Amino acid sequence: MHIHTILMSATTKHASDVFIIAGQPITYKIYNQLVEEGEKTSAPETKELIQELYQLAQRKKDKIEETGDDDFAIALPHVSRFRVSTYRQRGTYAAVIRVVPFELPHPEELGIPEEIIQFADIKKGMILVTGPAGSGKSTTQACMIDHINKTQAKHIITLEDPIEHLHRHDHSIVSQREITIDSSSYISALRAALRQAPDVILLGEMRDYDTINTAMTAAETGHTIISTLHTLGASNTIDRIIDVFPSEIQHQVAVQLSLVLEVVISQQLVPTIDNKLYPVFEVMIVTPAIRNLIREHKIHQIDGIIQTSSDLHMISMDQSLINAYQKHIITSETALIYATNPDVVRRKIK
Repeated sequence: MHIHTILMSATTKHASDVFIIAGQPITYKIYNQLVEEGEKTSAPETKELIQELYQLAQRKKDKIEETGDDDFAIALPHVSRFRVSTYRQRGTYAAVIRVVPFELPHPEELGIPEEIIQFADIKKGMILVTGPAGSGKSTTQACMIDHINKTQAKHIITLEDPIEHLHRHDHSIVSQREITIDSSSYISALRAALRQAPDVILLGEMRDYDTINTAMTAAETGHTIISTLHTLGASNTIDRIIDVFPSEIQHQVAVQLSLVLEVVISQQLVPTIDNKLYPVFEVMIVTPAIRNLIREHKIHQIDGIIQTSSDLHMISMDQSLINAYQKHIITSETALIYATNPDVVRRKIK
């Protein structure tokens, strides 16, 4: 089997991911279920398939040879784009391939509420989309960028590793830069972006002290920063950002964060009754009360405000799960598995 056939098959099967690992059949992730196809692949067969991926990408294997892993994107015309992560394991080559459609579906088709997309209209400050790996953060961010592109005249700069969704220029100008290809690192690309007259910067990930520090400064100076963290829940996200900094400046950082942070959207993809995936969200809008809690480092009190501020369009993750259960989208078991406080959810469901 050739890689082109595998990628075509992944698209027609509506798979989200493809796994190519020696000793395992080609495996597709379809609606959160792993589906195997064919016989187990040998180490030489896997190496050949990985080689074909590099040929499709017109990319050398230098990085995987030197460091043991590599990330890049490829596209098959009229089929789809694919985000590829190659790596070595047990002395053999392996790859996990994420399927990224050329055209973004409408947010409603994905289950993303219109209120989430409209946060992209925020004129300045930091918008964070958080959640575990594979929770749909990149798609939510892409939908937000698409909304800005279709409705506003802005200069949007995206910094990604690798680029997933391609955005055509519409009402906005969209500059998309891929880390390691168009720039050496997130921090150098972000610093350069500040000299490129941006209105909106999409930062694929805030990975370290320097990137977070520069992103907050950019938000402070009037830009809209849309970025992501692998955290679940607003309070965990705020703690993670502050904890990246040395203890002696954490109070100063908390004050700065309280001024620039506008909204934290946390999301998970949960299995539905009909074996598909459905996004559930926690939304924290930064009100004056929450700014005070961040400034005073009383982060643990934020969850309580979220739970009692539905009139301000905030919602907790647990309430989103309860709502999905009451709409007969997910089972009670699923709601409890993904809940942050299962005991409370259990009582409310009963």
